[in-house]
Amino acid sequence: MHSQTTSASKAATPSLALVALLAALFATTPLAIDMYLPAMPTMAEGMGAPIGMVQQSLSIFLVFYALGMLITGPLADSLGRRKLALSGLAGFALASVMLSQTNSIEVFLFWRAIQAFSGAAATVVVPGIIRYLYQEHTAKGMSYVAMTMMLAPLLAPALGSLVMWFSSWQMIFVSLALYAAIMLLICWRYLPNINQSKPAEPAARLQFLHGYKTVLSLKAARPDIATSMFSSFAFFCFLTAVPLVYIEYFGVNELWFALLFAFNVLLLMLANLLNSRLVSRTGPERMLKLGVILALSSASLLVLFNALHLSLWFTVLTIGPLMASLGLIATNADAMILMRFPEHTGTATAVIGTLRFGSGALAGPLLALTYTGTALPFSVLMWLGVLCILLSQWHKQKTFR
Repeated sequence: MHSQTTSASKAATPSLALVALLAALFATTPLAIDMYLPAMPTMAEGMGAPIGMVQQSLSIFLVFYALGMLITGPLADSLGRRKLALSGLAGFALASVMLSQTNSIEVFLFWRAIQAFSGAAATVVVPGIIRYLYQEHTAKGMSYVAMTMMLAPLLAPALGSLVMWFSSWQMIFVSLALYAAIMLLICWRYLPNINQSKPAEPAARLQFLHGYKTVLSLKAARPDIATSMFSSFAFFCFLTAVPLVYIEYFGVNELWFALLFAFNVLLLMLANLLNSRLVSRTGPERMLKLGVILALSSASLLVLFNALHLSLWFTVLTIGPLMASLGLIATNADAMILMRFPEHTGTATAVIGTLRFGSGALAGPLLALTYTGTALPFSVLMWLGVLCILLSQWHKQKTFR
């Protein structure tokens, strides 16, 4: 068993197998988010609950995932990443099994929260390992993992529909439990344990606030933290609204929905592939700026086209580059944040994840509050998210340059 603790003084050489393992571990969350989306109406009928209650399980997942990162992030820095990943995967598998066994919406929401919290413990370790392995090329490593991890949201809705075709919604969560169990065995065998240079004293292991103070007190990192948060908000506006916009408003069928969803994910993967090839030469700062320019242009056109009530294809052709640009922005912002905190990557990841998924949880209520039966509200909310990214980077350039 490869359980040795990797010393911070001797960085491991990144391998394709290890990058694939980290991506598969990171993919636990998008699988849990996207795979059950096609089953929501059937689940509501089967549990005798309003569809709104089932939809709230997504917001609950995001909230408890953010809370989980907030708590487990510092533990990754003090207790070691391997131990945390293994315990998180075990909890995720157990919660998934329990989700497959319940017919009560209240019990379902409870175990959904446990699943999210456990998933946070498993995935919070990934950016810290990437930071250790890639050092000053962290943005390149993040691009490789993000590009591979994008297969999860690309395939998840189709996998969920396929499971529903042959079985029932319960089997979706059984499948998630099996995935977590397989990942647990692989991580137990191959995941390295990377701790901080100096082992934390037992009393210091519970001093969560010290790590957060270190991360949040660095003013130079705040604009990039805000950038990561607002890019996630825009992304979750799309994720929350896209079934309603494509299926209900534009009237596409399930097959076209899957194809259009896959198109957006493929562009996200292409953006990360481009970033992995260019970022070593141009630097993450320039790639982030490129993403902001593309995002602002695409988001502005998206608002204009939907304000004029133009056809589906105008939305598709602006959403695609917008999603790709959000991928560029988030990947490079996260990398620059992690590079500032080599001894607190777990805590920095927790800050990023908490704000990211916390802001994502706001997307649903805001979309419901602004709902008009058209595609304009989600377009405007995505544009506002991009505008906040632009303001964050403008403040960074004005204040720290």
